Amino acid sequence: MRLIVSGLVNIETTLRVDRFPIEYCPVRYPFDGVASSISGVGVNLSLALKKLGDEPVFLSIVGEDEEGGLVYPLLERSGISSDNVLRSMAQTARSVIIYDAEGRRMINVDLKDLQQKRYPDEAFLSAAEGAKAAVLCNINFNRELLFRARVRDLPVLTDVHVLSDPKDPYDADFMAAADVLFLSDERLWAPPREVAKELLGLYRARVVVVGMGSRGALLAERGSSPILVPAVVTRPIVSTIGAGDALFSAFAHFWLAGTRAPEALRKAAVFASWKIGERGAAQGFLSEAELELIIPDLPGHIENHP
Repeated sequence: MRLIVSGLVNIETTLRVDRFPIEYCPVRYPFDGVASSISGVGVNLSLALKKLGDEPVFLSIVGEDEEGGLVYPLLERSGISSDNVLRSMAQTARSVIIYDAEGRRMINVDLKDLQQKRYPDEAFLSAAEGAKAAVLCNINFNRELLFRARVRDLPVLTDVHVLSDPKDPYDADFMAAADVLFLSDERLWAPPREVAKELLGLYRARVVVVGMGSRGALLAERGSSPILVPAVVTRPIVSTIGAGDALFSAFAHFWLAGTRAPEALRKAAVFASWKIGERGAAQGFLSEAELELIIPDLPGHIENHP
């Protein structure tokens, strides 16, 4: 399945700490606790979808610096074309993620001047030939691409991550265009069920999913009662970095392939659970065949969420 995936690339550094809050210490030696990799939501989604068997066409913008050049061999090794990753910034975006033994994390992202860049319409339209859907991350250069996708009748799937206002001026364009809308429960203005109902009333989305970490994920489909898909445990947690991206990508894969939303989200919960057994956001993905081998050994309970 050919899918447009457009989003962020950054150079990610992860740091393991003993606990939050972090106590001051002039020097620490966290052996095997510091790592760097190429990540970012766009990369994470593309790698996950590729592992699941899709054909992600990845669109992004990186820097002309040395770090920007590292993106291309990673994509090529993974079987993802780098033709649509443009080098039109001076510096590539970077992130530093601090995480503890319980999997909690604090993400620090330096986008450099990425928010002032735009992705060329003609490049998007060429890449979109034959695509089944557009998975568009909530980065500024995707705003115009939302319109281009709608004109081509491509379903739009997006994740606005942390949302504290249903009419948030930054994310409103993405929510208005989305057929499938994901978000986290971390900063909500009301309980997840009320939030999902409000978003379905305000926007055109067919599906809203609220990720709730260890409590699972709330699924709200237009015309149906909300349900709670519980979280599962498939292996010990190393870090929850990238859990939301894993949940989103796996849901997109199964839902776009015709799986009913509750079952697609149940499979996505398993996919995300396995992923957080790795340290980096772009690591720990299962193939569909590997995922299907794990699912029979897990409980299949899905709860109504009145």
